[in-house]
Amino acid sequence: MTIWILDTDHVSHLLQGNKVVSSRVDRVLPDLAITVVTVQEIFNGWIVKINGASESTELVRLYTKLWTNLEYFKQVRILNFDAEAYNCYERLLRENKQLNKKRLQKDLRIAAIALSVNAVMVTRNKRDFSLIPGLVIEDWTE
Repeated sequence: MTIWILDTDHVSHLLQGNKVVSSRVDRVLPDLAITVVTVQEIFNGWIVKINGASESTELVRLYTKLWTNLEYFKQVRILNFDAEAYNCYERLLRENKQLNKKRLQKDLRIAAIALSVNAVMVTRNKRDFSLIPGLVIEDWTE
């Protein structure tokens, strides 16, 4: 059984109704997952937008989007950044100095989770994820 992990960009495409991504997701259920790091990234994005909104109509729209995300999270398998993922993360940093960049921090955590469960990473971000040794990546938006 292959586990398919959606990166944050693919979760966004799925929630925005991208038919290509949605079709691929339907084909791999129930072997689909996201990571707790993706949940963090999505929450952080919505919190910033909500905190910056001032008009009631904008607040209603933003809270509704946040609620939609929460409903999705209830239905999908969410993989934790556990001790095994942390050990993988530390090993990647130790053995690959080029990965020790702030902009790669969350992507590297997501990749460490994927590697720790031998999963395929589904992302459009080939530039960064292709730097990670041993990580198998696919782009379902193509």
